[in-house]
Amino acid sequence: MEKKRLTDSRENKIPWKKWGPYLSERQWGTVREDYSKNGDAWNFFTHDHARSRAYRWGEDGIAGISDDKQQLCFALALWNGKDPILKERYFGLTNGEANHGEDVKEYYFYLDSTPTHSYMKTLYKYPQAVYPYNDLVQTNSRRSREEMEYELLDTGVFNEDRYFDVFIEYAKAGPEDILVKITAINRGPETSKLHLLPTLWFRNDWSKWIAVSNRAAEKPALKEINIQPGIRSAAVSHPKLGDFIFACEGDAPLLFTENETNHEKLFPGTLNESKYVKDGINDFVVFGTRHTVNPEKQGTKTSAHYQLEIGAGKASVIRVRLTKNPYELKGDFFGKAFEKVFADRLKEADEFYKSITPSTVTGDKASVMRQALAGMLWSKQFFFFDGDNWLDEHNSNPLHSGYKTARNSEWYHMLNEHIISMPDKWEYPWYAAWDLAFHTLPLSIVDPDFAKDQMHLMLQGGYLHPNGQLPAYEWNFSDVNPPVHAWATLFLHRTQQAISGETDMSFLRSAFNKLLLNFTWWVNRKDRLGKNVFEGGFLGLDNIGVFDRSAPLPTGGYLEQADGTAWMSLFSQNMLEIAIELAAQDPDYEEMVFKFIEHFYFIANAMNRPGDEGMWDEEDGFYYDLLRLPDGSAKRLKVRSTVGLLPLCATTVIEKSQRDSIPAAMANIADRMRRMPELLKTIHPTGKGHLGVAERGILALVNPERLRRILTKMLDENEFLSPYGIRSVSKFHEDHPFVFYTQGQEFRVDYLPAESNTGMFGGNSNWRGPIWFPVNVMILRALMNFYLYYGNNFKIECPTGSGVMMNLFEVSTEIGQRLTSIFTRNEDGKRAVYGGIDKFQEDPNWRDYILFYEYFHGDNGAGLGASHQTGWTGVVAKIIQLNGLLNAEQYLEGGKQATFAATESKTDPQQKTGKKLQTLSD
Repeated sequence: MEKKRLTDSRENKIPWKKWGPYLSERQWGTVREDYSKNGDAWNFFTHDHARSRAYRWGEDGIAGISDDKQQLCFALALWNGKDPILKERYFGLTNGEANHGEDVKEYYFYLDSTPTHSYMKTLYKYPQAVYPYNDLVQTNSRRSREEMEYELLDTGVFNEDRYFDVFIEYAKAGPEDILVKITAINRGPETSKLHLLPTLWFRNDWSKWIAVSNRAAEKPALKEINIQPGIRSAAVSHPKLGDFIFACEGDAPLLFTENETNHEKLFPGTLNESKYVKDGINDFVVFGTRHTVNPEKQGTKTSAHYQLEIGAGKASVIRVRLTKNPYELKGDFFGKAFEKVFADRLKEADEFYKSITPSTVTGDKASVMRQALAGMLWSKQFFFFDGDNWLDEHNSNPLHSGYKTARNSEWYHMLNEHIISMPDKWEYPWYAAWDLAFHTLPLSIVDPDFAKDQMHLMLQGGYLHPNGQLPAYEWNFSDVNPPVHAWATLFLHRTQQAISGETDMSFLRSAFNKLLLNFTWWVNRKDRLGKNVFEGGFLGLDNIGVFDRSAPLPTGGYLEQADGTAWMSLFSQNMLEIAIELAAQDPDYEEMVFKFIEHFYFIANAMNRPGDEGMWDEEDGFYYDLLRLPDGSAKRLKVRSTVGLLPLCATTVIEKSQRDSIPAAMANIADRMRRMPELLKTIHPTGKGHLGVAERGILALVNPERLRRILTKMLDENEFLSPYGIRSVSKFHEDHPFVFYTQGQEFRVDYLPAESNTGMFGGNSNWRGPIWFPVNVMILRALMNFYLYYGNNFKIECPTGSGVMMNLFEVSTEIGQRLTSIFTRNEDGKRAVYGGIDKFQEDPNWRDYILFYEYFHGDNGAGLGASHQTGWTGVVAKIIQLNGLLNAEQYLEGGKQATFAATESKTDPQQKTGKKLQTLSD
């Protein structure tokens, strides 16, 4: 049924995806809501303001949903009778309050979701004691960067299990008939009170302070009505959404107010727009101020106020429903049919996940895969930003006279109002372009259409700059991220081919043309002297360099970046492959094939220059950034890091069938190589006399000798190979830090397997030792490509010094298993991701709920950084799927179009059928 809903959504335009978990978990402290003069987003709109102040560009809440334009929102609020405020949104520390950057201080878990959100489930653990807001802020502020963060469990607020497990489930009876079931379980030793307030409200788009271009002509309304005994209900009227009924089982009173700012409280001397304001329900429940809610039972925000006493170990359940078709229910809002919808949707969710999970993946590993995909689906968010309007409001719009240059001034063309996959809806509640490319890999397992839409979105005119630059993220859209979108586009194209047997040439052609603009932007803007070596700044790797690579260098001069140049080599290869696909139907694209293979050869020749002027260090057997000083001299910055591994990733196998489809381009390439044979000297041999298994060619920056030398370091457990994947900086620097002196200052890179000891890029991430999934995925892709070329003709020790020889398929599988073991239980029943936290390791009410962190301890695999960055860490689901499906022999035989068999679950690798599965080699 879930696959039918996906088909109906795509082909019949039935709006099964109209409602989903599109609410942010933190709208306060974002750039969109920042109207300060100094760009201090964290302090302009604070958590303390959020309950009283209407947002301008979006909404937030706990376990919330909204329509796909976020006009009407639903979320849960809670109160334990002791907290100073309602718990309407998750709390966390700002970048300036925490010793390792912003961080949510709550425990919540995404447990399940189907791609149409026909069924969803999440869990929030709510303490019964006073929530320690001040303790968390003050204790963390006293800690140094060398100390670990002070977490909510450390405060003692969960001692004796004095908390509630609050499960929130959603089930759709129809596209616009949404059922909600909230189950609160008292895990403590005594009866405890709990106030639950399921809350419905409209995003404020009607206030006078909203620009006319985005202001609604008519204000929506909520008003209590009486539909039948035993149910409290409100009529919902919105000029665009239409009419709904919000029904709440039982006799819990409905409280009404307006979603409008309490100006008189926050900005003394300023009058409120309405007598009833956003924090009215908070003040009524917490302080008993009855005049703060509307006695006429109407407004733009309403909560059903359930007051529960739950015994030790007992549970209470409340049910609510938001429906556009109340008359079809014939008064049966909460009867047996309500529970049957939940049972049916859960059964269908089980069937759906069984159909996409390899039959060889069972038990705990299957659970990890499902939770990872649930996290990906829960991390969708409505993102609204009108660049022209926002810059006008900041007096920073270049289209108007008297403007002042400010953050994102050059992005006035932007109009973003879409559902986008977020890195983390609390810590990073804004899209990040290169993250998003990795998100599409796991999303393609459950919803290839949505994954493809995400790539298409970033290339639309409301996002892509007219000059061809892709937007990075809202803190600075002009920052430069790695160009991985062509790779993701190609992956999604081949995924669709594998699933449906069809080719969406319109998508591929459109994406190629927009990516061509982006490629040209890179060539024109980031190759300073036209030498085919590239800069790019931090390129998503934050603090990996000895200097801040996005700032002016303390030495003067500039960097020629090994990673930037490797990324551009891969970009050339990806564009080459897309051009080959297009040329199969339109021979005019053969000219593009020739263009991009030329780019690859020129970039490779520049990067592999011999001697002191090149990035390759023959003595070390590794690639490094090259510092170009003002006097024209050059110096390699010998940090053994991801930067030097990325040239390995610029590797693509070209199948014989691909070459045969472009005869004109192949003739032009042969002629160019005849005239310029020096272009072939430093790259991996390819072409006639150098073809691999099944006559495969290869485009690779590294030749066989360099490949072996790099892999020897990468697979050394005293360097890059951790028990849990590939480290971002070599452990070599633990005893041998890289130190650089200039102008009386010391700059250094140490191996730091956990948190950063520097404030570079906010200090909330660390690329100096931990394991990061995106780069690991690119390494797996490279190994799979090399295996397709070499087969069993290339083997290497893995780990280095172990005496165990593996082919590169086996090496890839080994790394994939190490990455997966971060989340799965080991032989002692513990999960590396939770390190030494006993509560997560031993408590049956905690240990099987998985958090997909941003990055992981380089030695023990413990989760670090953003705790809900399922985003690119969600690619573990793709790794689990592929490791459960791939068979080395069949993969080598089938190549990029490797076919695998299907059991009744359509994912059994042991029998051959015509079903195709794409691999990371794409």
